[in-house]
Amino acid sequence: MTNSSVLVLNRNYQPVHVTSAKRAFTLLYIGAARVIEPDFSTFDFSSWSEVSIAAGEDVMHTVSRAIKVPRVIVLQIYDRLPRTKVRFSRLNIYARDNSTCQYCRRQLPRTELNLDHVIPRARGGRTAWENVVCCCVPCNLKKGSKLAHEVGMALLKLPERPRWTPAFRAPGGRVAYREWLPFLGIVDASYWNTELVDD
Repeated sequence: MTNSSVLVLNRNYQPVHVTSAKRAFTLLYIGAARVIEPDFSTFDFSSWSEVSIAAGEDVMHTVSRAIKVPRVIVLQIYDRLPRTKVRFSRLNIYARDNSTCQYCRRQLPRTELNLDHVIPRARGGRTAWENVVCCCVPCNLKKGSKLAHEVGMALLKLPERPRWTPAFRAPGGRVAYREWLPFLGIVDASYWNTELVDD
């Protein structure tokens, strides 16, 4: 039970990390964090240890009592976000390009979008930030394995690696507990957050 996962939020309620229950209890006990419930009520260590426990809930046992394992804690002082590399994924390409076809300039739902290699792979183009853009299906079919100017098309802007910090992603792309959901804005990670590779 001491190794079960606990979501850690910074003091601005942004997810920054997943830690073990053991570490979460240590942070609670020294006053560096508070437990936060999905209804946004918070508890310090002493008030959390008084929370009643329902059948089937995970608990940590002490000499005198059982304490419910928190699923989300909020740090009391830390307000930064960890610096991480922006994952080269479908979701992040669509975010960089604002879900807008880089050829016809139409903003569309993701279901109507695709990815296009500016320099086609058949001509040695790489699968990289600087060569992949968001594209609607009709424009992708029109361009095919040609360069944009060869079919009378032009790019809205040249693709580049984003400079923004990515949002928190749960380890392995999965949410371990339903109590995490109010604090995460996760899109279907199995498709949108899969790392793209250059074959």
